[in-house]
Amino acid sequence: MQSMTLVKPNLHRVDVDTRQMLFHIPSSSLFELDALSRDLLTLFDRHERVTPEVISAELAGRYPDDEIAGLIAEFKSLEIIAEAGVLARINPAVAQVRRFPLTTIVLNVNTGCNLSCTYCYKEDLTTPSKGERMAVETAIKSIELLLRESPDQPHYNVVFFGGEPLSNMKLIRAVVAYAEPRFKAHGARVDFTLTTNATLLTEELVDWFNAHRFGITVSMDGPKTLHDRNRITVGGKGSYDVVRKKVDMLLGRYTARPVGCRVTLTSGVTDVEEIFRHLHEEIGFHEVGFGPVTSGPITTFNLSGEELANVFAGMKRLGRRYLEHALQGRNFAFGNMHQLMTDVYEGNKKQLPCGAGVALLAVDKNGGLNLCHRFTGSDMPLFGDVDKGIDKPRLASFIELRLDRKGTGCETCRIRNLCSGGCYHESYAKYGDANHPTYHYCDLMRDWVDYGVEIYSRIMLGNPGFFEQHVSTRRSA
Repeated sequence: MQSMTLVKPNLHRVDVDTRQMLFHIPSSSLFELDALSRDLLTLFDRHERVTPEVISAELAGRYPDDEIAGLIAEFKSLEIIAEAGVLARINPAVAQVRRFPLTTIVLNVNTGCNLSCTYCYKEDLTTPSKGERMAVETAIKSIELLLRESPDQPHYNVVFFGGEPLSNMKLIRAVVAYAEPRFKAHGARVDFTLTTNATLLTEELVDWFNAHRFGITVSMDGPKTLHDRNRITVGGKGSYDVVRKKVDMLLGRYTARPVGCRVTLTSGVTDVEEIFRHLHEEIGFHEVGFGPVTSGPITTFNLSGEELANVFAGMKRLGRRYLEHALQGRNFAFGNMHQLMTDVYEGNKKQLPCGAGVALLAVDKNGGLNLCHRFTGSDMPLFGDVDKGIDKPRLASFIELRLDRKGTGCETCRIRNLCSGGCYHESYAKYGDANHPTYHYCDLMRDWVDYGVEIYSRIMLGNPGFFEQHVSTRRSA
């Protein structure tokens, strides 16, 4: 046996009190290290190269030879250690993209919105009177594109977006009436989802959404003083009072699926614990998730470095509450931590940051195909349209570029399979290049994922049944 080296980019260790966990980065798997495993890895920490003679001198008197040999073989198979001079695999080879297994289509149903949120990133956004509505014909073509590109999927998603999607209910009703029997004829299930500012909700609409089992997310930024800071009407008035009234009605009436809330964190809106308390404990949203703004087009709304650090510190405190609930077998409504727990539990190995461009495309009002809903109305070139179909060579080239991590900070990063370079639109807004890694908050993301792995480890050691009870059921819902 030759001398061996530690493949540092493929493992990350987390201490949980007196126990130590190993996060195997290529598989996103978590293992508890026994005494032999810890001692062997400590040996590699102390020596750049470890020879069989060193292993024998350090460990042979304390552990059986066959156990040592078996562990070395196992670590080699996991590519945690490698023979000196052997190039260990850190990232998979970049595959040529040939298929686009679409399951989700996002319809930008209206560029108009009855709110005028100061931080809105939508480049095609306009007032209600100037809003350009998607034609029903364009929406139907989008459904047919989805079925044409991926005819054999068991489950599809149609997402309605805006502007404010409820301002084009004529289209939404028409799409649902068309899509339900169309997908049923294919032996497939279809889910409908929308994100709304809630101002246009009525009891009749809520009952209709209930009948068709819509997934509903409400955009709301917390207590009145924080919400009204940026989420204002076209006339400049705060929208909290009307939103709160509508949400109370929604939550008291809607039974088909849990209703979540998405919070946009901007400069001056950073108290995640107070925002969470208000939205979950006072109002009653089933789950609350936070989206920090770091690279919006209006720089005054972007979180400063200090504010972003404070946001992550607050999220970690919420994460501690998530842990306390999990150990008692209860779910806690903190969406960001729950998503991270889902990724680790399912062993997600993301080569791409999200499904945009592969499982998801967004259709603008004219039928153009965008990487995701955030890019509709932007200067980024389209990837085809609903008439001609997907521009597969161009889209494949884009995806393959993101898959290739060589020469980037993602190549050896320990969270490379959970972050995968960060949000395309964040990169586009910050660097003018959707494929540029989001380096501006890498350290904070690494710290957040490290913290999540620790939380996961503590739950796994203290109450492993939590994941089957609450994480698996969340995914199936």
